[in-house]
Amino acid sequence: MEPRLATADAIALCAALPAWADCSMVRMAEPGWTDLALTSAVTQGLLEGMGHQTRVDILGIPVIYESMKRGDLDAFMGYWDPAMETYFNAYRDSGAIETIHVNLEGAKFTWAVPAYVHEAGVTSFADLAAHADRFERTLYGIEPGSNEIMLDIVARNAFGLGDWEVRESSEQGMLAQLAREERRGNWMVFLAWAPHPMNTHFEIRYLEGGDDYYGPDFGGATVSTQVRKGYVEECPQVGKLLNQLTFDVALASEGMGYILDEDPSPRDAARRLIARHPERLEGWLSGGRTTDGGDTLPAVKADLGL
Repeated sequence: MEPRLATADAIALCAALPAWADCSMVRMAEPGWTDLALTSAVTQGLLEGMGHQTRVDILGIPVIYESMKRGDLDAFMGYWDPAMETYFNAYRDSGAIETIHVNLEGAKFTWAVPAYVHEAGVTSFADLAAHADRFERTLYGIEPGSNEIMLDIVARNAFGLGDWEVRESSEQGMLAQLAREERRGNWMVFLAWAPHPMNTHFEIRYLEGGDDYYGPDFGGATVSTQVRKGYVEECPQVGKLLNQLTFDVALASEGMGYILDEDPSPRDAARRLIARHPERLEGWLSGGRTTDGGDTLPAVKADLGL
């Protein structure tokens, strides 16, 4: 009877454990931004070389956070601080989502205009309203769910922009609009950030004066890795990788350029980026173990054909 009781108790205990306690599958999401598509794909490729299965969904930021809170997602590579603080604040105090590692420094995130608009005297948020007609009272954002600060500025009538429209589309749609307006010499104000190839593909200038909304230094930001509560303790080898996986503006911009300029999938761009910079693997994978207990560095290199 004792062995049978113990077995029954073990079965009941296992049934009570959440499905996400299994570390073989790592579930991530990103909001459709090229930088996060790239960093998520790099993470995905490394994890698969370690023996894990992976999934990356494209979801709005509020949905990502709610899914992490429910335990439906494990990791998110893209908390832009402070630009995404309004999204994260609702989860910060509860501890349902943990910020574990700054994976990129030197980022920025605020509004920009074409260089010829800046040269005409629009250098600050405060200059926009005086030229409302030239801008057609329109602010260009990206995916719905990613423009909350822009929408809040309009709702508050900050900078006299209360009657302006926020046009939400996508990162690619916004940049296509920028290309059209630049060819025509038209005026446009839009959400811009670095790392991103837009900073070299277009002559753009970031606007001053948005510190109260986007932070100082043109929305100077860090990008951090976040996980659902307790995930690093449950899956320490995945957690080790996530705590060591660090990018920089130049590396991220290079990989994003592969996606935007040559139209490969994020997975292909990630493999190409790693192949161009294999020296990064040692720091990213140091001390880690594969799912079968092996050393991560040779396993990942073999999986990537390096």
